[in-house]
Amino acid sequence: MVRTPDTSLKRRRPDPNSTSQSLTDSDRILYDLIKSKQDMGIWIGDMKREKKLPDHVVKKSLKSLQGKKLIKEVVSVQNKGKKYYMAVEFEPSKELTGGAWYVEGNLDTDFIKLLKELCLRHVFKMKVATTEGISESIRRSGVIKVECTTQQIAEILRVLVLDNEIMELRSTEMGEFASIPLGTVCYKSSGKGAPVGGVSKTGAMASIPCGVCPRITECTPDGIISPRTCVYFTKWLDF
Repeated sequence: MVRTPDTSLKRRRPDPNSTSQSLTDSDRILYDLIKSKQDMGIWIGDMKREKKLPDHVVKKSLKSLQGKKLIKEVVSVQNKGKKYYMAVEFEPSKELTGGAWYVEGNLDTDFIKLLKELCLRHVFKMKVATTEGISESIRRSGVIKVECTTQQIAEILRVLVLDNEIMELRSTEMGEFASIPLGTVCYKSSGKGAPVGGVSKTGAMASIPCGVCPRITECTPDGIISPRTCVYFTKWLDF
């Protein structure tokens, strides 16, 4: 009589696709906790408190998980002095990073200033403009080399409205609004700026790329950095 082997006693083959086969107990505990927080991540202090693990165990496990590329360290704009960790398959939430206006946890003030000035100048030029029209006009100008979304432009326009630099209106499809569908939100100069040449009340210097250029102190007429060789200055002259 031939006995059929008991399949229940067979050893299960390891899953080659599993990225966490070799985790220790403490590694697994922390990995599951970090992964459960998804795009919000978790502060190292909260890990210790929630799982009641010693400091040296937590640090060793975090180093191991990072070495296996299962987790990553992220910056929180709210708590820059605290280390947050997140599973690699998630991208940090806006609450954590501050959104598109932050770079490595720092507010990108130069980029914001440049966008505000560009939006103002495009509103002056277009007389009456929509968010989409301003966004497309800025994109075609080629002044900004990084991606700038319509949502970012909309946020800048809201700030300019609050600062009373421009007015928010709705199209009546009459007169200067004839080309804009009825009821569409659009923007117009508030009259605070100087309309001649499209220069705002902030002055001529602020209306050109030089006003926000981080290399302005190194710029000389005949130097390596100069208005003659600056592509942004040339684009502004041709605007």
